[in-house]
Amino acid sequence: MRKYPLSKIETDPATEITMPAKSKAQQKAAGAALSAKRGETPKKELKGASKGMYESMTEKELDDLASTKRKELPSKADKDA
Repeated sequence: MRKYPLSKIETDPATEITMPAKSKAQQKAAGAALSAKRGETPKKELKGASKGMYESMTEKELDDLASTKRKELPSKADKDA
């Protein structure tokens, strides 16, 4: 039996899995949210997905998404993915 629910278990930062962006649009939204999270742009300028990302993701998670190489990404993710 687990001592804590899975969401409460702290992970070792060295073994965390990075989350690559699934599309150029997602990578761009993550970059905008990351910029606001770092205080480089005002939060009020965020719209749509970037606003949701800002509120629900950590700076590390946003950095992982925003740093995905864009070359191999589609413009938009498939609805099935």
